[in-house]
Amino acid sequence: MPARPGAAIAACLLSLMPSALADPSGDPAAVSSDAGEYSDKQGNPTYKIDTDGTVDWYTAIGYIRYTANCMQCHGPDGLGSSFAPALTDALQDLNYSQFLDTITNGKQNVSTSQDLVMPAFGKNPNVMCFVDAIFIYLRARSDGALGRGQPANSAPRPKGYSATEDACLG
Repeated sequence: MPARPGAAIAACLLSLMPSALADPSGDPAAVSSDAGEYSDKQGNPTYKIDTDGTVDWYTAIGYIRYTANCMQCHGPDGLGSSFAPALTDALQDLNYSQFLDTITNGKQNVSTSQDLVMPAFGKNPNVMCFVDAIFIYLRARSDGALGRGQPANSAPRPKGYSATEDACLG
């Protein structure tokens, strides 16, 4: 079958697009904020990183909560381990609702070569109360907007955040 020049040109153009466009949640640019939590134009939780490297509160707390609850399996900075895949790679293919579904309900992929099981965290407040923040942190890592390790500077805790956190944790 002869090559189609239009398809080849489209493939080349797609390969030149910024990696942020590979994010299935869409463009990660923050367009709105509610009590310090940013959303993109599709309403997905997203990060905001200032030119001086200061991250929003939710990205910073996402790092802390990821490290406390997810790193044991998924490795430091979302880079994967022998137990679980790299979430920085996984978010190239998962949108926010798919991420949330996997965290809430777990996932099981059984093949002849391996058993991969992600436990359900839907009833774990230490994860579910911070699932947006964890997604935001991993989205920033996946998009290449945030380097490894704890962010050096973060925006201050939003007013009312502690009361919301306390209410969620019980």
